[in-house]
Amino acid sequence: MLTKIYSATPLGIEAVPVTIEVHAVPGFDFTLVGLPDNAVKESHERIMAALTVNGFEILHRAYTINMAPADIRKEGTAFDLPLAIGILAGGEKVRSRMLEQYMIMGELSLDGSLQPIRGALPIALCARKEGFKGLIIPSANAPEAAVAEGIEVYGMDSINDVVQFLNGEQNFNPTHIDTQALFDQSAYPSDLDFADVRGQYKVRRAIEVAAAGGHNMIMIGPPGAGKSMVAKRLPSILPPLSLEEALETTKIHSVAGLMNKKNSANGSLIVQRPFRSPHHTITDVALVGGGQNPHPGEISLAHNGVLFLDELPEYKRSALEVMRQPLEDRTVTVARTKSTVSYPASFMLIAAMNPCPCGHYGENNPAHPCTCTPAQIHRYLSRISGPLLDRIDIQCEIEAVPYEQLRETAPGESSEVIRERVMRARTIQQQRFAGHPLIHCNAQMTSKMMRQYCTIDEECDQLLSITMSKMGLSARAYDRILKVARTIADLEGSVDIHKQHLLEAISYRSLDRSTWAG
Repeated sequence: MLTKIYSATPLGIEAVPVTIEVHAVPGFDFTLVGLPDNAVKESHERIMAALTVNGFEILHRAYTINMAPADIRKEGTAFDLPLAIGILAGGEKVRSRMLEQYMIMGELSLDGSLQPIRGALPIALCARKEGFKGLIIPSANAPEAAVAEGIEVYGMDSINDVVQFLNGEQNFNPTHIDTQALFDQSAYPSDLDFADVRGQYKVRRAIEVAAAGGHNMIMIGPPGAGKSMVAKRLPSILPPLSLEEALETTKIHSVAGLMNKKNSANGSLIVQRPFRSPHHTITDVALVGGGQNPHPGEISLAHNGVLFLDELPEYKRSALEVMRQPLEDRTVTVARTKSTVSYPASFMLIAAMNPCPCGHYGENNPAHPCTCTPAQIHRYLSRISGPLLDRIDIQCEIEAVPYEQLRETAPGESSEVIRERVMRARTIQQQRFAGHPLIHCNAQMTSKMMRQYCTIDEECDQLLSITMSKMGLSARAYDRILKVARTIADLEGSVDIHKQHLLEAISYRSLDRSTWAG
């Protein structure tokens, strides 16, 4: 007897259909083929225990199971349920006519209960694309999968529920999620507010410019100056996610197995821009993604949001250097012998660092004199390569907050007020790039687009020429200055880039100055 069960496996942030073919004949054997990994091979023991505990009589059959297509590696425990249903169907315990209408996924416990899986949303989208009537999945994943409208999603608690449903012995209601209503109700701003920040007007202005244009930024200053405090409040002034961005971000976190109520609405949809802050001991693979069985890294988990790297020079140089290509292309491709997967990585990089190993270089504070030698400072700063700094649009020095400003009782400008200015600038950019669906902000402009939208007059051209010569800037730094100047002009509602916009943009190249740090 030949039975077919339909499932899927994540590949990148999408899912591809997998057909499980079960051939059962009298005998005592179990053969599983189709490039399964160890977790899939071990499913036989879990399945047999779960079926026995739940009272299913296991007939003496020899099972040959093929997972097609055979050239795609099948990973993880999510194939437990479809394999178990295939075995029951081979033993005529399940009505096979119902199987062709549903895609089935789930991990089995030894007692037959279903455990959540990774990639529920991409799998649901795959089932809808392939024309299935519905998706049978663990209850914990049902809200997430139901975000994919146009397909019935049935959340089940145990294998008994699945068998009764397929045999028509019990009715179950599909899970319904009003995606747009859920998104509208839950897209609230961050609890952190810029009103809590005392002083630091220059840095507040710089990060507003960064938010308005989607620019990468690095802050250089002594310990305790507020670098981390400012960075953590950046999401509160960014425009809210669009529904399309929310779905794409959710797919990435779903594939990574990170969907939870902490960063999503009811465990089903991520509605706030991600803020990822990995420790400086992170490995290259954990940062950019990959591994023997490729998974998205931190730069992809920060897609449509912020990646904050605190104490930047403390990160391994190799880890920082592998970010150079994703910062330019806004995607990362992981190539393996059997397959190649791509993960989106369009994020704002916000970095923070001390000016020297002790952290007090340049401070006019007798209580904390800098104890570092010029050679130590040079060695510390050289941990960050020039090509990486070239890809950071805004380089801003930050000073310790004076006591008088710390004692101010009046709150600073709130995130809501700043966000309104940022969104006005972003609206201008959306109109500007209306004919370019992959471009959303000034930081993403191509060279061709810059020639069209970043034109400057003769006076600004001469100013930029002198600056390039004196500071020894690269062609990439030239592009960054013009993009930032374009954003500053947008914040002021100016059609053209004027001298004051260009001067402010040039002032955000602190690390390019030959006089910086001696």
